[in-house]
Amino acid sequence: MSASLNAGKTRAALRTSARISGELLLVLVATGVALWLLGRMWSVVWPLVVGLLLTTLTWPPTRWLLRRGLRPAVAASLVTVLFLLIGAGTVALIAVPVASEAGELGDGVVAGVEKLRDWAEGPPLNIDDAQISTALDATIARLQDSAGSIATTAVTGVSTVVSGVVTAVLALFLMFFFLKDGPRFLPWLRRQLPGRLATDVPAVAARCWNTLGSFVRSQALVGLIDGVLIGIGLWILDVPLVLPLAVLTFVSAFVPIIGALFAGLVAVLIALVSNGLVNALLVLAVIIVVQQLEGNVFQPIIQSRGLGLHAAVVLLAVTLGGSLAGIVGSLLAVPVAEVLVEIALFELRLGESRHQGGGEVQMLDGHRGAVHQPQPGRVPDLGGR
Repeated sequence: MSASLNAGKTRAALRTSARISGELLLVLVATGVALWLLGRMWSVVWPLVVGLLLTTLTWPPTRWLLRRGLRPAVAASLVTVLFLLIGAGTVALIAVPVASEAGELGDGVVAGVEKLRDWAEGPPLNIDDAQISTALDATIARLQDSAGSIATTAVTGVSTVVSGVVTAVLALFLMFFFLKDGPRFLPWLRRQLPGRLATDVPAVAARCWNTLGSFVRSQALVGLIDGVLIGIGLWILDVPLVLPLAVLTFVSAFVPIIGALFAGLVAVLIALVSNGLVNALLVLAVIIVVQQLEGNVFQPIIQSRGLGLHAAVVLLAVTLGGSLAGIVGSLLAVPVAEVLVEIALFELRLGESRHQGGGEVQMLDGHRGAVHQPQPGRVPDLGGR
């Protein structure tokens, strides 16, 4: 009898394992097909993603204008023009210092190379001029032999720049339409879906939008604080290109962990080339102190109302995103991970609610119900927290 029961349990366990394995295989196949389709449509998807990210930054002032009685088209137009002016001013503030200090920085690079050559000639390497000249000649010959591939790379670079400009223009137009018509999206989506989907899908969409907005705005604020503090430190240490380096620090904040390392490395290298080893070490110390303040003070306070992910999860997500899609993957890894966590938590609460026989879902913000109905005359708060 015991053997018969054990055999029955074994068969049941095997059937369950086979069913779960089949479902996992189907999920993997569906994921692969979705990623393949995403890659085929990337020229459309990427401007859409950039437009959404820009919308999360520009939605709060648009919402403020809408609540002051401006029409959606007027409010969206004003915010879009203001965004363009700020972007153009930022580019001008970066380009002018870089152009003015490019010659000095180039002289610093030459001097740094000479110092490196003098160091290589001394102990313990003891490399003489003949060996260095031979290595330089070999490098020049290699570059000459690679002229064709260099030309191809240049053409590819021009194509990439053109593609980036087209993406930026499309993203700006999409941002304008998202700002103008965004509050009408969830009610429209609710009308298009049948049954419970009319409640669940808008609820998930609203939560994902709030999570994305919280991430982008918190990273922007953290990046702004980092850029200001590191910029002040570089200015005190008399490092050239202070403003471009501060802006680079701000932009790099949108790629957690990896972005800070990259921006810090660039600042240390410029200090090393321009002002020497001691100055570069001081710059490194400033960057480490600011990064410690960010990780232990600023970021926990600013992101305390967000969902939040463990630092190890963030690092793994950024690494995986970078290996799959390069810089774009690193940029989108954390918001995608947070959105997936948000969806999973919503499904868990939805399952618990249905198991308990309730008709509502306990939302992460403590409210009940999937989507809050907008009151007449009030702009829906799509910006989240």
